[in-house]
Amino acid sequence: MNMLKGSCLCGAITFEADAAARDPAACHCSQCRKQSGHHWASVQVMDEGLKVTGVPKWYTSSPGARRGFCPTCGSFLFWKSDKDPDTGVSLGAIDGSTGMHLTRNIFVADKGDYYDIPRETNQEEKTDG
Repeated sequence: MNMLKGSCLCGAITFEADAAARDPAACHCSQCRKQSGHHWASVQVMDEGLKVTGVPKWYTSSPGARRGFCPTCGSFLFWKSDKDPDTGVSLGAIDGSTGMHLTRNIFVADKGDYYDIPRETNQEEKTDG
């Protein structure tokens, strides 16, 4: 696997992931939509293989989960569960080609009414509310 490198919009926070990235997914929950402005696409990376330069601000969005973003430009970069040794890393913040394709869509019951999800993609109907 190639090392993934990325940054926020202003460059104050950069990251590198040298561990295997897995489970590229789009989340359609209302929290991801509100924070990103649309659905949020991410990939899971083991914490031990993720190096972050700069200091993201963390927001506890729900019990047991927090979201990391740049305090300067506001880019939404990370999602972290308190129970998981992985961090969700924004696919949109990765520099260059990722070589990945979304494998699933989650919280599709909460998706916005202004877009459709292709029927051939894996969809999980969980709801966040």
